Amino acid sequence: MATKQTRYDEDFKKSIVALYHNGKTQTSLCQEYDISQTSLAKWIKQYSTVETDDGKVLTAKQIKEMQKRMAQLEEENLILKKSDCHIHATLSERLDAVYKLRFQHDIKTLCRVLNVNRSTYYKHFNSESAPRVRENLNIKRVILQIYSDYDKCLGAYKITYILSRDYGINISVGRVYRLMQSMSLPKMSTDKPCRVKHHDQGECDNHLHQEFNQKAPNLVWASEFTYIKVNGKWYYLCIVMDLFSRKIIDWHIASNHDVTLIMSAFNKAYKSRHVQYGLIFHSDQGSEYTAFAFRNLLDSYNVVQSFSKKGYPFDNACCESFFKYLKKNRTNRRNYHTLEELRLDIFEYIENLYNNRLPHGAIGYKTPNELEAEYWDQHA
Repeated sequence: MATKQTRYDEDFKKSIVALYHNGKTQTSLCQEYDISQTSLAKWIKQYSTVETDDGKVLTAKQIKEMQKRMAQLEEENLILKKSDCHIHATLSERLDAVYKLRFQHDIKTLCRVLNVNRSTYYKHFNSESAPRVRENLNIKRVILQIYSDYDKCLGAYKITYILSRDYGINISVGRVYRLMQSMSLPKMSTDKPCRVKHHDQGECDNHLHQEFNQKAPNLVWASEFTYIKVNGKWYYLCIVMDLFSRKIIDWHIASNHDVTLIMSAFNKAYKSRHVQYGLIFHSDQGSEYTAFAFRNLLDSYNVVQSFSKKGYPFDNACCESFFKYLKKNRTNRRNYHTLEELRLDIFEYIENLYNNRLPHGAIGYKTPNELEAEYWDQHA
């Protein structure tokens, strides 16, 4: 009988506490990561003590208040910079600045920083308009809410789906795309990679044959790694994906792309799952995956190793697609200054956004966690 159990390693607990200190509420963390209030409170107590350079110990509450105030000051400075309103700016200039920045910042915050009465702002810009115009304005507000809720990672197709699913707004993809264009929201589509000539596999057999849609968890895992720059230095992110749900089971970041990077990611993934005999592990033919140490590790767990054709990324398309959108939607839009900053951002993207909230077209617009939960409920 299959059962579902959740195991949390120390890295996971520390990452959750770090998100709490960065401003996340306990309620939202428990809901997003399916954690009990008791466990979270225990982790916060365990990992929250911080000692400054002068020996002063700050409580979690003090740290949170300081971070909240710093974030508020940073946003206020950013608004003043973007608005280009000097100290003697007229009311009309300040009203125009609030209107220009209305999709980037909260109206209440904009009015407070630029010293504009909110009722004056709404009276100035709200006027009678045609029904279609009013409808578009309402839809734009919902689109912006969805776009913000999903960390600015969704394009027109998925926003159209969520509008219908969550808000009962049934409109065409083309209309959503045009409204997003009018709001200056970036397009999320990417170009398809060019096809590459096939090569012989030799001893590296392909047991997957592009059969990406699996019937159950823990039948086929796929893996790949990519590089991300942090303050001028390259770091390497390796993922392990379950092809049934497209869930990123586990991942690892290191400063070198050697066999230890791959082994660390696999070991963490294997320990977190209930794997039965016959698991297939698919990857490209990189030296990290063909290394004797890694092959020996897979043999010890009775895991069958499968390889893509050389130079043919389509044999591992799911992992390639994940990294393409990770870079497009996340890492290419950020400047990381420390390894910890990168690690925490990747944690939140994978564990919260990708696994838990983003609808995935290949699995019926469900999330990876949602699909796996449905499977285990049916097979309990």
